[in-house]
Parts: sequence; C-alpha cells; structure tokens
Amino acid sequence: MTDSTLKVAITKKLNHFQLDVDFEVKSGVTGIIGPSGCGKSMTLQCLAGLQTPDSGEIWLDDQVLYHSGDRINVKPKDRKIGYVFQNYALFPHMTVEENITYGLKGKSHEEKKQRADDMIEKVQLAGLEDHYPEQLSGGQQQRVALARTLVTEPELLLLDEPFSALDYHVKHILEQELIRILEEYYTGTVLLVTHNMEEAYRLCDHLILYDQGQIVQSGKKEDVFQRPATVRAARVIGCQNIFPVQSVTEPGDHLVCKIGDLNLQIPSQPVPEAVDHMGIYAENIHFKKAGDDTANLFDFTIAESLKGIHRTRVTIHVENAVSLTASVPNEEVDSLSQEGVKVELPPSHLFLLANR
Repeated sequence: MTDSTLKVAITKKLNHFQLDVDFEVKSGVTGIIGPSGCGKSMTLQCLAGLQTPDSGEIWLDDQVLYHSGDRINVKPKDRKIGYVFQNYALFPHMTVEENITYGLKGKSHEEKKQRADDMIEKVQLAGLEDHYPEQLSGGQQQRVALARTLVTEPELLLLDEPFSALDYHVKHILEQELIRILEEYYTGTVLLVTHNMEEAYRLCDHLILYDQGQIVQSGKKEDVFQRPATVRAARVIGCQNIFPVQSVTEPGDHLVCKIGDLNLQIPSQPVPEAVDHMGIYAENIHFKKAGDDTANLFDFTIAESLKGIHRTRVTIHVENAVSLTASVPNEEVDSLSQEGVKVELPPSHLFLLANR
C-alpha cells in the first residue's frame, strides 16, 4: 500500500441546501466534522460512487473517478475505495470469514483463505471465524467490517460515524484498536466522518469543518481547534462563547477589543477587515483573586449552574456587560463565591473571528 492523494470538487443539491465542497487530502486520517445533516455522509457516498454529484470532479491519485464535464463516473467496484458504514452492513447469513472474503473477487480459494486468516489475526478475531454477525458484540462487528474493507487493500478508506453505535466504554477501546490497525497495516488516505469533536481530535491528523454543505475551515487539527477563523467554524467545533466586537485598537504591544463596556487585551496580531467577533472556550475561562499583572480580570455574578460528573457548566454575567459560559471542575465551584474572586479571560485564549 502506497500513499495516495484525493482531490474533490463537487456540488450536489440536497433537501435544504447545496453540497458544494472543494478539498484535497493525502495519507493519514482526515476528519470531516459538523452537525447532523450538513452533507458529511453524502460526501462519502459520492466518493464511493453510491451517489452521483450534480457537477464537479473526483480524483484518486491519477485516476479520474468522476468528471461531470467528461461524463466519467467509475463504478463503485472499480474505485479502489473501502467503506465502513455506520451500521457496519455485514451480511447476516455469512460467517465472519465469509464476510471478510466477500470482496476478494477473482482470487483463488487458497489466497482468499490466507488473506482472511491474516486479517483476522490483525484485528484480533481469531476463534470467531465461524460465528455469524448476530453472535458478535458491536465491537466485534465493527472489527469484521473494518477487516472486510482492509483485506481488499483500498487506496482510500471511508469511515462513516464508526463508533456511534457503540457503548461509551467500548468506544474508547476500539478507538485505540483502530489507531493501531491503521498505523500498522494501512498507509493510504482515511476520511473519518463524525460529529463528535473529542473523537475527531483523538483520531485525526487534519480536519475539514462542514456547515450546511460548505467547508468553513480546514487544516491541522491543532490549528483548527485552537484558532477557529470564523463564527461558523467556532460554532461547528463547539465554542460556547462568541460575542460581537465593537472596535479593535492597538495602544501598545497588544490589541484592545471593546466588547460592550469591557476592554479585553489580546496579543498583538494582524487583524483582517472582516473580523467583528471574538470567542473563548468555556474550559479556558479561569477564576482567581486579583493580581497586579493579570489582564482581563473582571467582577462577575453567577446566573445559573449545571453540575456534571466531573465539571460544572456555569453561566456568568461579567461586569453586567456580557454573559459567558464557563466549565469548572466540580471541586472548584464553591470557591467561585469567595470574596475577591474574579473571572479571568486569558489574552492568549481569546481569538478573533470573522462573521461568515
């Protein structure tokens, strides 16, 4: 298996919007993330040939899989693409071994058997060769689906919400198994569709953010999560605090952004003309007693709180100027009411956003 490059530029009319995406990805795991119904799975179906775009082109390395202008539309079986569906789509009347060898058309019985045995060993299904899907756990079914796909040696691997049907405790185990299998046995390109931001961060190298059929940002996962560029991108990745900026000035070695009656300092940086919002993650809002060298430290009042297993989500009013949501460890919640405690919006964790 060699590295591969996927180039996609397609449009397709959907019920409430038009899918219109243009991107290029190489080897490694790229996550397509966004809310339900934004066009993520439709993109995978178009890549696999299960749906036909209205226009555009799809290239996998030097092969044209689809080209509306030249009327090229390669059949799914000829695309060298593996697809692991959300519900695994195993054949219920076939055993584990039969499911895995199903895609090995034109191979001898001996070669099918050898390749299936090798893959069964890799995905740790030894001893279950003669079991049927209904006799397997959800995690085992997922491994069969992955093995059935990888045994065909696809150049592109599509994973559509692969963990959504699994229990919480099983999901994290299988995430690690998936990472191991891909690192050890697959060097092609992987596209992973998910709406789970934590899952995307753990599994992916790069991210493509979708919203209403459009790409709102893409890049290395660290860059996309730490510095969303637009309001739409920030909302897709779950930023809880987004507020309009009245003005941005540079009085010295830093910028000052006016938010209502608040003046917030952020590190000096180029400010595009389209910037008119600011954001901060709930987890990056701090609470502390006043210090001489602390910027962006304000009085606050607690409006409401919602306690979770480990953290409490607290809605606060800052200087009666803006409402924010903070995420606080449960053991620290009581300290918020102590005298002299203020809210800190760390300058390095605030980011400017364009309203698009």
